[in-house]
Amino acid sequence: MGFGLCFDCENYGNYFYVGTRMLNIAGFNAHSVLIRVGMLGLQLALVSTFCAASPETVLINEAEAARPNAPELSTRGISRGPGIKLIGSPEIIAKSFNLKFEFEPRGGARIDPKSIRLEYLKQPLIDLTDRVKAGIHDQTLELERFSVPPGAHALRIRVSDSEGREATQVVNLQAK
Repeated sequence: MGFGLCFDCENYGNYFYVGTRMLNIAGFNAHSVLIRVGMLGLQLALVSTFCAASPETVLINEAEAARPNAPELSTRGISRGPGIKLIGSPEIIAKSFNLKFEFEPRGGARIDPKSIRLEYLKQPLIDLTDRVKAGIHDQTLELERFSVPPGAHALRIRVSDSEGREATQVVNLQAK
């Protein structure tokens, strides 16, 4: 089905053609119809641009994953620092995953968002904080649409509160 506009008001009047059907658009001048149709096209283009699947951000690349693992560190003891909770499963889809960490302040302190660090436990240690900076909020770290190579990945997350107390947690991701 074709689509066309006729703006020659002397010969055809104010008509809008859709295929073989002619619709009267009396009350609109040719200029306003052209602007409205142009705006509709622009709106459709913008919607398709923003609704299209955006590419994933690489959290860990192949070369980083191939590095030797860092030795396991044992951290035991009672801490008055913030709580760190992984929301969701550590089993992820390598090509595209979302993760969320929540930080729970204790004793009336506040989380210091500037203190949040995400590290990949390899030799040497790889600081991933700059890659996830957009996902750092007051009491959360949200990783949306990230990718990693398939396999096991040990991440260490650190956070401090307004009292200077630090908490650390290691999360072992299993990417399939």
